[in-house]
Amino acid sequence: MLTFLDSFSMTHPFFSVHPTAFSHRGGRLLWPENTVFAFQQSYDLGYRYFETDLHLTKDGVVVLLHDDYLDRTTDGTGDVWEYTFEELESFDAAFRFGADREWPYRGQGITIPTLEEIVTTFPDIRLTLELKQSGLEGPLVALLERLDLWDRVIIGGFDDRWSRAVRKASGGRVLTSSGVWETRAFWLASRAGVGLRLPAAALQVPVRHGNLTIVDDKFVGAAHRADKQVHVWTVNEADEMHRLLDLGVDGLMSDRPDVLKAVHEERGVALA
Repeated sequence: MLTFLDSFSMTHPFFSVHPTAFSHRGGRLLWPENTVFAFQQSYDLGYRYFETDLHLTKDGVVVLLHDDYLDRTTDGTGDVWEYTFEELESFDAAFRFGADREWPYRGQGITIPTLEEIVTTFPDIRLTLELKQSGLEGPLVALLERLDLWDRVIIGGFDDRWSRAVRKASGGRVLTSSGVWETRAFWLASRAGVGLRLPAAALQVPVRHGNLTIVDDKFVGAAHRADKQVHVWTVNEADEMHRLLDLGVDGLMSDRPDVLKAVHEERGVALA
């Protein structure tokens, strides 16, 4: 059953900056994604909101990595959950970053970070956390509790079951975004002009899925009437950023934090 969590309105502390500019994976087209190094570069640009991806190591440590496997971004191979965190630390998280066979950040000690390292290195940032595997809810909620991160994160994932698991494990204390089925149901309701209650505080969605346009005036209007924010990923072109902000979306996630910063400056809107 889809129901409101009325206490998680747009007045929640996480939503205090509007519109919100998210550095997607720390700016993955500019720097090695999901690393402390990338986060630092975006932080120095003025970013205080980030999107990142979570996996769990063999020994139960919550780490930042987008893919299930190590091969695309590191000099390691295999699935992340096959390794302990100590073993993961031996891999170069910048090994594959670069174009035209130039690897500007190889061998500089850039490693896969833990979520705890990120939130303690940058104590004033807020995070969209995308769950990339099942079983994360217990260790993640324990970390949120221990470090009192409840107001600093919103949690989502493509699999609605993972979002439900986090809601249950946290006792409803943490913000979540909509999964695929919740988003689909909300989009259909917006077409029909019917209100739909969601447990999610935000709809974090692409502009389109295949030939289907998700984010339009009907969708944004329906979300706002339901007291939900709309955050759009992944937007890297300035013209599209302006168009979506004109449409009234509440946040943009970009692999090009430099471009998104320039758009905010053109509009006279602060990053944080």
